[in-house]
Amino acid sequence: MQDIEAIGALIGHPQTVLITTHQNPDADAMGSSLGLAGYLRKKGHRVTVVTPTDYPQNLHWMSGNDSVIAFEEKVRVSVSQLLEEADIIFCLDFSNLDRIRDLGPMVRQSRAQKVLIDHHLEPEAFANLALWDPTAASTTQLIFRLIVELGDKGLIDIPIAECLYSGLMTDTGSFRHSNTTGDVHRMAAQLLDLHIDVSSIHRRIFDNVTLDKFRLLGYVLNEKLKVLPEYKFAYITLTDAELKRYRSKTGDTEGMVNYALAVEGVVMAAILIDRNDEIRMSFRSVGDFSVRNLASAHFDGGGHRNAAGGRSKLSLAETEKKLLSVVPLYQQQLLETV
Repeated sequence: MQDIEAIGALIGHPQTVLITTHQNPDADAMGSSLGLAGYLRKKGHRVTVVTPTDYPQNLHWMSGNDSVIAFEEKVRVSVSQLLEEADIIFCLDFSNLDRIRDLGPMVRQSRAQKVLIDHHLEPEAFANLALWDPTAASTTQLIFRLIVELGDKGLIDIPIAECLYSGLMTDTGSFRHSNTTGDVHRMAAQLLDLHIDVSSIHRRIFDNVTLDKFRLLGYVLNEKLKVLPEYKFAYITLTDAELKRYRSKTGDTEGMVNYALAVEGVVMAAILIDRNDEIRMSFRSVGDFSVRNLASAHFDGGGHRNAAGGRSKLSLAETEKKLLSVVPLYQQQLLETV
């Protein structure tokens, strides 16, 4: 689904636009949202970015961050007003409205034209128009494609380019994951030609870690990482009390599952985090083993083949027990994956 011409017609004259993305936004979510916002403002649109939750401090440097509204109860009335006034709502980097929490019903009921731009599988049919491509490495890659194919590449300045590069870099694992294609490198090269400082971008995202986060990571690697070599599987569990002990903030557990995947011989990894209302789960894998299929079948999840998420309404201990009962079902596939 690539309604690029129709999207171009929709944004052909200045309108009131609201942009939203998934809960606990990462660099691709914020990079695509703020990159698109910057572009649309240059086209004369009135634009507001609303996130369903707050997001990590290491993303606050992106241009346009100061005007982002992180949804919470005290801003519900103002966000409702923004949704009522919006002519267009762009939904970026998520495929299902339940990924934006309390904003989901509000977006669904809005009279605005809804545009989905995303690269996750099985999108919900709620949007009027879509730029959806599951082969894209990131949503920022799709925003770049949209801008270029609408003939507006000249509107991409350094701040917009920094946002787009951030999502591309992080969703490809700094260009080392299997989704790193020739098109990915060609986009990166075009952004580099605008003289963005890629070293600075990498440092602001990855080398901007609080002491509390480092101490939490040390605790996790020393005390919480479990490896099951008979399944080529490693996993981590974190309780709410442990998160509080290390004063964990939004984003502090982001990427932690990758340390489990980095263990020699491991082809699948998971992290289970107690978030009070539910257990949040992240899965990672290498090769042909699909954590998306596992998460979808057993943990109300989805995502990509090698990176997926899930959730559980059971307790942390019960969720761990369920996971350990599920993994043996995939033993043969896991052992055959290299």
